[in-house]
Amino acid sequence: LSRAIPSLSTRMQATIATSAVSRRGTGAKRVVEEVPPSALPPIAENKTPRHTTRRPDPPTTLRTVAEIAVLISGTGSNLRRILEYQHSHDTAYHVSVVIADRTAPGLQWASQYGVPSIVIPWSGDRAAFTTEICDRIDDAGCDWVVLAGFMRILSPEAIDRFPSRIINIHPSLLPAFPGAHAVDAALAAGVDHTGVTIHFVVEAVDAGPIVAQREVPILPGDTPDSLHARIQVQEHDLYPTIVDALVAGRLTGEVQT
Repeated sequence: LSRAIPSLSTRMQATIATSAVSRRGTGAKRVVEEVPPSALPPIAENKTPRHTTRRPDPPTTLRTVAEIAVLISGTGSNLRRILEYQHSHDTAYHVSVVIADRTAPGLQWASQYGVPSIVIPWSGDRAAFTTEICDRIDDAGCDWVVLAGFMRILSPEAIDRFPSRIINIHPSLLPAFPGAHAVDAALAAGVDHTGVTIHFVVEAVDAGPIVAQREVPILPGDTPDSLHARIQVQEHDLYPTIVDALVAGRLTGEVQT
């Protein structure tokens, strides 16, 4: 251990005693010589600090959170999971608005989590309906559009205004069983498994690039309700994590299982 030595005061008289003993007969005499301060060698002061290595500052990175709009038509169970995941994880997304095409039960989740919600009733005019939805999404400053049980087909305007930024979840392993009755179709086909697909939205229904899939077995005695319930378990687990990974740029259009 090194210790700093204080400087000598200029007011102090430094005296070093040196002893010389001369023996004369039986007696001894002690001789003391006084040395002037100017003759003393300089004393180096140790100015080394106790800690010489400074820890580097932690790197600072600016993290961007993507604003998303969630579109629903029904109970909003996937919306609920997306909101729960947002509030329990450090997500790359933030739900800014929920839009429904009817007074859907799922709007309760938007209210519970303090998210603005909008009802835009289906008018029968797909172009006008799509324009109104896109305008409201733009008004909310959203970067991504997440379809979560939204039972309307948007016009190409939506794809033009949000290219490669609209995603959907579908209850089958696409390209098998596209369309609105995928669970019934899988049971009718007699296959032993179906599943969940998350994909980008394109003009053709359920035909966009696949982002993620998860298999769900079909059990003996399954009904549309029992099979759909097991599919939803996987949807609720998969959708929030995939939405988060997509908006963060950790995933593209490649299949993830």
